[in-house]
Amino acid sequence: MDFDTFKKDFADKLRLLRNEKKISAREMSLALGQNVNYINYIENGRHLPSMQGFFSICEYLDLQPSEFFEKSNASASCKSENIDFLYSLTTGQLKSIIAMIKEFL
Repeated sequence: MDFDTFKKDFADKLRLLRNEKKISAREMSLALGQNVNYINYIENGRHLPSMQGFFSICEYLDLQPSEFFEKSNASASCKSENIDFLYSLTTGQLKSIIAMIKEFL
């Protein structure tokens, strides 16, 4: 992965996590003690945070730094709920759902 791709992925992930928590970029910037445009600059690929800045972002979002780079937890949670739901169905119900899905393909 080249640097520009990393920077874009980082910006996209930050935007996703911030939006999931329904926090404005301005609000987050100010809460971190930064300029009102701090998060916008990161999300628009103009800057990357320092290591301390990254740790502050993670703390603010209530994440461990390693969690920042994981796939979306919301997506994993949704998949888990769907799998649990499918396991609760009878064989007949599953066959009906599969037949319906095949109609759309």
